[in-house]
Amino acid sequence: MAVTLQVMYPVTKGSTFDDAYYANTHMAMVSEYMGAHISDTVVTKGIAGGAGTPPAFHAVATILFADQAAMDAAMAVSGPVLADIPNFTNASPQMLIGQTYS
Repeated sequence: MAVTLQVMYPVTKGSTFDDAYYANTHMAMVSEYMGAHISDTVVTKGIAGGAGTPPAFHAVATILFADQAAMDAAMAVSGPVLADIPNFTNASPQMLIGQTYS
C-alpha cells in the first residue's frame, strides 16, 4: 500500500518562510537525497484558509512512496534535508505519515 509523508509548515506569530529558497534549493535537496525512493511529490503554497481567512500553513509538501519500505529508505538518507530546514523557516514543521486509499 502506498504511503505518504506530509510536511506542514504552520503559520504562527513571528514565523518566517522563504518560498524561493524552499522551492529552488530545499526541494532540489529532497530530490537529490531522497528522490530514488519517492514516487511523486506535490508542494502546496498556502494562500488562504478559506474565504477571507489567512492560511494556517506556509506550505505543505506531500511526498508519495510506493510502500513503507520506500519511505523508510528515504528517511534513512534524509539527514541533510532535515538539517536544511532552518535555512528557509523558523517554523517547527508538523509531519503526518499516512496510508493512501481511493
